[in-house]
Amino acid sequence: MKSIKAIIIGIFIWIVGVSFFTLSFYLPILENVEFQANLTLAITIIPNVWLGMYLYYHWGSNMHGLKVGAIVLLTLILLDALITVPYLIIPFGGSYREFFSAGSFWLIAGECIAAIYLYWRLNIKPQLS
Repeated sequence: MKSIKAIIIGIFIWIVGVSFFTLSFYLPILENVEFQANLTLAITIIPNVWLGMYLYYHWGSNMHGLKVGAIVLLTLILLDALITVPYLIIPFGGSYREFFSAGSFWLIAGECIAAIYLYWRLNIKPQLS
């Protein structure tokens, strides 16, 4: 049950993240809109993840932050593979290889895991001790 909750939170985080990523293309501030979209996602992922973790742990779970992070990240990667790449990347000349080998993808993935672990470490672990 804890894993299903983490998957649901992962879906929530993905929806909000993709929304910010996509909307940033329609509000071009920088010349390089792809960089702008990645920067927007990198900035908005932290409050997005913290809100998701608040909801997850508010449901009464106390799973270790790294386990939750792994489940959420796998959910995000699966949704990217099934929806983001075929519908938002490939039509504009991208590919699975370019998307999943991009350094920005892995930096944002690491940021996501770090934010989840940090939330757990600061807000949940002290309550367990």
